[in-house]
Amino acid sequence: MVVTGQGPRVLLRRMREVMARPEAAQARLDRIVSLIAANMVAEVCSIYVMRPTGNVLELFASEGLKPEAVHKSTLKVGEGLVGVIAHEAEPLSLSDAQSHPAFKYLPETGEEIYSSFLGVPILRHGVVAGVLVVQNRVQRSYTEEEEEALLTVAMVLAEVIATPDVQEVLSPAGSAAALTGSLHMTGEALVDGIALGHVVLHEPRIIVTSFIAEDVDAERERLDTAIDRLQVQVDELAQRSPGLGGGDFEDIIETVRMFARDRGWLRRLREAVATGLTAEAAVERVQSDTRARLARQPDPYLRERLHDLDDLANRLLRILTGAEERASRTELPKDAIVVARTMGPAELLDYPQGSLRGLVLESAGSTSHVAIVARAMGLATVGSVESISDLVEDGQEIIIDGSSGDVHLRPSPEVQAVYSEKVRLYAKRQEQYARLKDKPAVTLDGVAVSLNINAGLQVDVPHLEEAGAIGIGLFRTELQFMLARRFPRFGEQQRFYKAIMDEAGDRPVVFRTLDIGSDKVLPYLNAIKEANPAIGWRAIRMALDRPALLRLQIRALISAAAGKQLSIMFPMITQTAEMVKAREMVARERDFLAARGQELPVSIRMGAMMEVPALIWELDQLLPHTDFISVGSNDLLQFMFAADRLHPRLAGRYDALSPSALKAFDMIRDRCDAHGTQLTLCGEMAGRPLEAMALIALGYRSISMAPTSVGPVKQMLLHLDAGKAGQFIRDHLGDDVASLREAMVGFARQNRIPL
Repeated sequence: MVVTGQGPRVLLRRMREVMARPEAAQARLDRIVSLIAANMVAEVCSIYVMRPTGNVLELFASEGLKPEAVHKSTLKVGEGLVGVIAHEAEPLSLSDAQSHPAFKYLPETGEEIYSSFLGVPILRHGVVAGVLVVQNRVQRSYTEEEEEALLTVAMVLAEVIATPDVQEVLSPAGSAAALTGSLHMTGEALVDGIALGHVVLHEPRIIVTSFIAEDVDAERERLDTAIDRLQVQVDELAQRSPGLGGGDFEDIIETVRMFARDRGWLRRLREAVATGLTAEAAVERVQSDTRARLARQPDPYLRERLHDLDDLANRLLRILTGAEERASRTELPKDAIVVARTMGPAELLDYPQGSLRGLVLESAGSTSHVAIVARAMGLATVGSVESISDLVEDGQEIIIDGSSGDVHLRPSPEVQAVYSEKVRLYAKRQEQYARLKDKPAVTLDGVAVSLNINAGLQVDVPHLEEAGAIGIGLFRTELQFMLARRFPRFGEQQRFYKAIMDEAGDRPVVFRTLDIGSDKVLPYLNAIKEANPAIGWRAIRMALDRPALLRLQIRALISAAAGKQLSIMFPMITQTAEMVKAREMVARERDFLAARGQELPVSIRMGAMMEVPALIWELDQLLPHTDFISVGSNDLLQFMFAADRLHPRLAGRYDALSPSALKAFDMIRDRCDAHGTQLTLCGEMAGRPLEAMALIALGYRSISMAPTSVGPVKQMLLHLDAGKAGQFIRDHLGDDVASLREAMVGFARQNRIPL
C-alpha cells in the first residue's frame, strides 16, 4: 500500500501517461483501475459512476470483481457502503466491511471474499460524480496517507467521468443533445421584479485541464504567488465604493477578506499541491471538498458562506490560469440576465450595473450575501434553480419572475407576449401607485390607517420616501449582526442605528432587538442543535439568558437616539415577566448613560412583539407594561396552527383568513383598545391587499409591510368602507368554513375594491 508522500505523485505520473493515450474513456478507466490496484497493492479497485437520473451508482470499471458485473451492478444513493459514501460525500475505511450495518452483498460481483474496504467520493464541483473503492482480502486498517492518495486520484477521475463518451454510456438518449426547446423552471423568489432578456453565463469555475504536477516545488511557488495577488485584489475591492450604501457592504467584503487570509484554507491548498497536483487542481480539489461538506451542513449560515469561498476559489483559479474575468467585460447585452451556479457578492459587484436586468442562481437563499447585494442593485433575482447553468447557453432568451420564482428558458412567442404584457401592466401599476404616494391613507368612511415599511439594512431606508410610508414599523436589527464577521462593537452599532434614524428623518423607526436563533445563526456564536429551533432558544429568551448582548445593543440604541424619540420592540415575548425584565434592562442602560452625562432620547417607547399564542390570554397583565404591541403574524399563525409555514405540504393548508385566526386578531385588538395601547401588525398579512382589508375591517389602524406592498394596499383602502367590511366579517365569523377568503373576495368584487 502507498504509505509515503511520494506514493500519490508516482501514481499520478502513471495516470498521466494513461490519460495521454488516444483511447475511449471506458478503456482508459479500465487501465486506471488496474494501475491503482497495482500501485496500492489492492486486490480490488472499482469505479462506480453516478447515473444522470435516479440517484443510482453504476459499477463502471473494476479490477478484481467479476467482469460480468461491470455495467450490471447498481446501488442507490444511501444503499450499501458505496451508497453511504455517495450520500455523505465522505470517505469510509473499514477493516471488516461485511460487519458494517450498511453492507449490501451483490452476488454477481464476487466480493464476498474481501474484508477490508476503503472508499472515497469522486467529487466534481462539490457534487458526487461517483465512488472509488479499493479492497483486500485480509482485515487491515488503511492509513490516512492511503486515504489521501485515493482522494487525490478521485479528483483526477472526476474529469474523466465528465467526458462525453462516459456520459453517453450512462445516458444514451442524448447527453449531448442540443437544448433548444422551451423550458419552465421554478426556484426561490429572492428579489421582486420581472426581467426579460438574454442569458449571460457566469463561469464560476475555470476548467482545469492540467492536474498532475511536473515540478511540485514550482507549483507551490505558483500557488503562493497567486494567493498574494488574490489578497491584493480583495483589498482593492474593499477600497472601492460600489455606491450601494454603507456598512452592509463593508461587512460583506470584509468577510471575503477574512476568508482570503484563512490559515486553514491556505494550508489545505498547499497540502494538496504537496500530493502531486498542479496549483489549479489543488484549488479545485480543496473547493470541491469544501463545497460537498458545507452543502450538507444543517446550519443555513454555513451553507451560505459556501458562496463566499467559491468566489475566492474562482478568483484564485483565474489568476493561476491567466483567464480573463468575464465579470470585468464591458460589452454585455443591454438586457443581460446573469445565470450562475454560485456567485459571491464581490463577483456580482464586478459586473457593470447598468447592463444587468436580473440574476438566476442554482444555489443561493434569501440570507446569502449575493441576494442582499442583488436587492440593493434592484435586480430581479431567483435562486435555488437546480441545474439551470447546464441547460442554457450564452445569448439565449430568458424570462425571470422574482415575485413568483418562475424562470422561462427559451420562451415561446406566446410566453414572451404574456410577460411583455405583464411587464407593461406592472409598469402601469407602479405609475398608479406612485401617484398615490402623497395621498393620505384614509378609507371611504374616514378611517386613517398608518402604512409603514419593514426594513433591516441601510439600503432599505430610502424606500420610505419612494413608497410614501409614514415610518418603519419593523427594523430587523439582526441583519447587521448576520452580515458581520464578528459581534459588532458598541461604536459600530451606535453609528449604524444613528445612520438609520438620521436617514429616516422625522419618520418614526421601531427597532426590534436581536431576533437570532432558529434559522438566523451568527457565525461567531456557538449554535445549539435543537429539535425544534423555531420554538427553541431564540430571540428574547436568548437575550435574557445572555444579558450582556442585549444590554450592549440597548445602550447603543439609546446613545444613537440622543435628542430623538426611540422605539424598541422585544421579539417573542411569551410571559409578562419577560417584558418586565426587558424594561428593567432599558432603564438600567438609560441610567448608565445619564450618569456619564450623555444626552438621552426625548422619550423611550417599549413594545412587545405578539408572536406566541399563549400571550393572547395574558394581555390584560402584559399591556400595562407596554407602550405598544406589534403582531408578528408569520410566527403567530404558524404556532397557532402548529404548521411550519415553509413546509411545501402545508403551504395553503391553513389560512390567515380562517375564522379562528380572525377571531384571534380580533381578541388582540379588543384588549389593546380596552387598555388604550397602540397596536400594529408587521407580518406578511399586512402586505397582501385582501388580508390587509380584513385587518382594517377588524380595527387595525397601523400595519407594516414590504415597501413594494404599500402602493397596492393603499389603493385597496382608498376604495374601502372599513365599517361595512367590519360588519361583513363579523357576520361570517361563526360560519362553518375553513376560510372566509372566498367570501371576502366576493365582497371586494361587489364593492369594487381593487385587490
